[in-house]
Amino acid sequence: AFQDTWAAACKVEASTVVVPAESVFLVGPISFSGPYCQANIVFQLDGTIIAPTDARPWGKGLLQWLEFTKLKGIAIQGKGILDGRGSGWWQDAPYEDPYDDERKLIIPLNSTVQERPPMPALRFYGSFNVTVTGITIQNSPQCHLKFDNCMGVVVHDITVSSPGDSPNTDGIHLQNSNDVLIHSSDLACGDDCVSIQTGCSNVYIHNVNCGPGHGISIGSLGRDNTKACVSNITVRDIVMHNTMNGVRIKTWQGGSGSVQGVLFSNIQVSEVQLPIVIDQFYCDKRKCSNETAAVALSGITYEKIRGTYTVKPVHFACSDSLPCIGVTLSAIELKPVQERYHLYDPFCWQTFGELTTPTVPPISCLQIGKPTNNRVQSDHDVC
Repeated sequence: AFQDTWAAACKVEASTVVVPAESVFLVGPISFSGPYCQANIVFQLDGTIIAPTDARPWGKGLLQWLEFTKLKGIAIQGKGILDGRGSGWWQDAPYEDPYDDERKLIIPLNSTVQERPPMPALRFYGSFNVTVTGITIQNSPQCHLKFDNCMGVVVHDITVSSPGDSPNTDGIHLQNSNDVLIHSSDLACGDDCVSIQTGCSNVYIHNVNCGPGHGISIGSLGRDNTKACVSNITVRDIVMHNTMNGVRIKTWQGGSGSVQGVLFSNIQVSEVQLPIVIDQFYCDKRKCSNETAAVALSGITYEKIRGTYTVKPVHFACSDSLPCIGVTLSAIELKPVQERYHLYDPFCWQTFGELTTPTVPPISCLQIGKPTNNRVQSDHDVC
């Protein structure tokens, strides 16, 4: 029924596909695809779509449950629900798989397993002017909402809901996508509320509630010696409660490229383990070798980040060969809450920038100015 309806709607510009309210539809993996569809189709989701819990319909090598690909002006809207019914998949995941590397700062690492690629409940690929609004996406087997190679994305007033211990269930995953606006949404999951990957620029995220989850992250970038480019990212007016991280940038040793022009502003954290994190030694495997190459980080601003933490307020671990430069902090007020973790002081390594106001606690480890031996980026690094 969905395939037939889409085939008809595809032929008519600004047509609407209606999933009626008070109805529940069991739908297997499906692609609503262009590029020959007319523009500005509306997918009006008022009812509920549920995913199969049996492994057989999924087949092998699938990248998503519901996919919209190569479309212009596609809107998903309504008050309906996408229910990935992922609890069975989560139980099948080996314990501690995948292990978020920042846990090494919180509890001892026993074993780690390599991360599987996220299998989103709802994926948009190669599309222009995409809007997602009003809907609820819950209990995805892995990532809830993914944008891949898209330009012009608006997401607002959506709800993502999965338990905090569900593995790899990112809220919104951005990759190779530009001109993205995400606002006025509630994101609760078992991984990053928003994950910003390589190839993203001009991303603006504001008025989002995050928690549980792992916070809002740029990366991980540069895995397997790849080049990563991220620029012009603004994250502001965010409330985070009971998350593992607050705002985080994570890169692998051996990568190249750059992250530049990032603003984290007016972030309210409550019982967040690690509110501010830069980790250029990210590793979610058992062992990672030390390498000199790195993704270059510059122009990272943190302002008005306030609230409570349970492990460490600030963790800046930058590359030995390519230190972080232009890291600016102002109006940072983070107070400890003693719960069940050992508390640590702020940590900085090879991190250069400025404190424009006093901070709580004092972040005296930040090195003021620029490194004396900062090497010029090679063509290999330039984005």
